[in-house]
Amino acid sequence: MVPDLLLGIDIGNTVVKAVLFDLAGGQVARYGVDGTTLKPAPGMVERPVAELWANARAAISGCLQKAAVVQERIAAIGLAGHGNGLYLLDKGGEPLLGIQSLDSRAAALATDLDARVGAELHAICGQRPWPSQTPTLLAWVKTQRPEVYARAGTLCFAKDIIGWHLTGERATEVSDMSGAGLLRLPGASYDTGLMALYGLADAMPLLPRLLQPTEMVGHVTPAAATATGLCAGTPVVAGYFDVVASALGSGAIGSGAASIVLGSWSINQVFAKALANDPNVFMVAAFGPGRFANMDNSATSAANLEWYVRTLVERKGHHGDAFALVNDLVGRAAMAADDPMFHPFLYGGRHGAHQRGGFYGLAGWHDEGHLLRALYEGVAFEHRRHIGILTRGGAGITQVYLSGGGTRSPYWPQMMADILGLPVRLGSAEETGALGGAIAAAVGIGHFASEEAAVAAMTTQRAVLSPDPARKTLYDRRFAVWQRLTAAMEPFWADLSGLGQP
Repeated sequence: MVPDLLLGIDIGNTVVKAVLFDLAGGQVARYGVDGTTLKPAPGMVERPVAELWANARAAISGCLQKAAVVQERIAAIGLAGHGNGLYLLDKGGEPLLGIQSLDSRAAALATDLDARVGAELHAICGQRPWPSQTPTLLAWVKTQRPEVYARAGTLCFAKDIIGWHLTGERATEVSDMSGAGLLRLPGASYDTGLMALYGLADAMPLLPRLLQPTEMVGHVTPAAATATGLCAGTPVVAGYFDVVASALGSGAIGSGAASIVLGSWSINQVFAKALANDPNVFMVAAFGPGRFANMDNSATSAANLEWYVRTLVERKGHHGDAFALVNDLVGRAAMAADDPMFHPFLYGGRHGAHQRGGFYGLAGWHDEGHLLRALYEGVAFEHRRHIGILTRGGAGITQVYLSGGGTRSPYWPQMMADILGLPVRLGSAEETGALGGAIAAAVGIGHFASEEAAVAAMTTQRAVLSPDPARKTLYDRRFAVWQRLTAAMEPFWADLSGLGQP
């Protein structure tokens, strides 16, 4: 039997998904498993590390059963996973600590590091310290949880945990490591001097074997095969930081292609042959020689909607499809120029963990639909602000590809086109992150000679949305007011944050 399927495994902040694709990128089957989010204290967002493998086992076996295919048809497995946060294995390879990328416990440390060595760090890795950045969190653990730090054996990313369990190999790849500010760029290599600036020179032994995204981690072990239903010996390819995976899975490739992800995070990236040399650009991820994704990101996107739905819509568990209800309410709300506004800073903002979410301009005639549309708009405004940073930093955007869970909404993608004032392409694949992992797998086993060839063969576009001129004019006016509101709120947010200080 000639293997003709690829398995992409996507490990998000909440859901672990296993998706089978054919060699043309067509989805054969999908299975997802929700995970547990722990909030042990304000600003702390964790997950049980052992649950990652348990959920991946369930997702893989569920996907195989759903597809009803023989395992021998799977040619290779590719990984994708959320970046940053902090995942640690102990010296024996057992789970030690899992911190999600929505965590802000290290905000004060990030501010201190930035003030002392931020410019030096940026000159090396293209990134300044920020609260849920991997090395900043590791530095926090070193000082605040020294007993945990002493037990640490390997620093991983979410997807690497799955690679370890599948193959028995502790390895990572350059897109996650560079996206976390842990590599010297543009060469994408480990660097003792870089680690020393974080106060982590002694952490060099924690860094695993470093691969290119399309290189092989190893092969499925007999134990992993028994646990998942996969065939022992199936190749496992390293894969990508999920934002890069989603970009490729949505069809974005080559210089000037902008990928925007309406996911938990507000991801805004432009592919280029050189890394951005602008201190205002949030981060750079390398994903191959001469391949860079210049990004301006924050935890300000669809995580706001998920909070709203979980906290306010599902509070009594009485809605079967809460997100369908939300979209129905948005569609029914009449639109006016003086509608309410929303700041999407429930998990902090690009300019600090002190920024907070909020609705403004409410009146008695507004209903829940107006609140939800304000939330959609506020998220889109923050994406526009990020894109403006990239543009001013020299990014020449020629086309925009939109992906992420928010694209399932019948209203949000068009709102993005209207607010950005640019045509927006929607990929046919729903699971763009997993498809990106499958693309890495296809290149890794030599089925395609390059990522460009794989993206061309495995992605298609389901729609191109053009901005509506009248709505664009209205959103331009509202965006200007929203920016002034953001600036006006800064003193309040600073004062509010100060109230919580001892």
